[in-house]
Amino acid sequence: MKVGDMELRDDVFNVEVKRHVLWEVIKWQLASKRQGTHSTKTRGEVSYSRRKLLPQKGTGNARHGDRGANIFVGGGVAHGPKPTDYYYNLPKKVRKLGLKMALSSKAQEGKIVIFDGVNIGDIPKTKKALEFLKNLGLKDLKVTVVIPQKDEVVMKSFRNLQTVKVLPVEGLNAYDILWCDVLALHKEAINKIYERLSA
Repeated sequence: MKVGDMELRDDVFNVEVKRHVLWEVIKWQLASKRQGTHSTKTRGEVSYSRRKLLPQKGTGNARHGDRGANIFVGGGVAHGPKPTDYYYNLPKKVRKLGLKMALSSKAQEGKIVIFDGVNIGDIPKTKKALEFLKNLGLKDLKVTVVIPQKDEVVMKSFRNLQTVKVLPVEGLNAYDILWCDVLALHKEAINKIYERLSA
């Protein structure tokens, strides 16, 4: 498959896209991101006296134990959420296939742009990042920029732009590829993508 003046490998950028595989990979990715820190207190954890409210028999009132029971306001929660790890394992083959399909989806839709470099300098500048997007004609679009390796200056320059994500090749994932309107690939990043997907 050809993008601009560059020939891209068909085994990575022209794979048959199967929606179910992409759905599985995205679901796994989002599950991995979940913090799972939600927590409620049970009746054993709320701060109340364990004293029995009133005698079991003889008062004509309903039978009650302590004030922390779940039927009272401020009492413990019955069957409430507790911290949970939502991660589950997805085969490496499926993860790689999902990444290939996401890349192929963008390539087949003609939504991949290839660039030579990001000229920002030694200090992070959002202004320079905006100039870069303007030169590529991507200023008002959601863009995922893929660079060969982590570059703090580049990443910090784009950090304030809500419609742009910058990822090194090692952090490239199906969710961020499908999220964007246009995928901008650094020329040097393409060979690294091949290396990552053939390993």
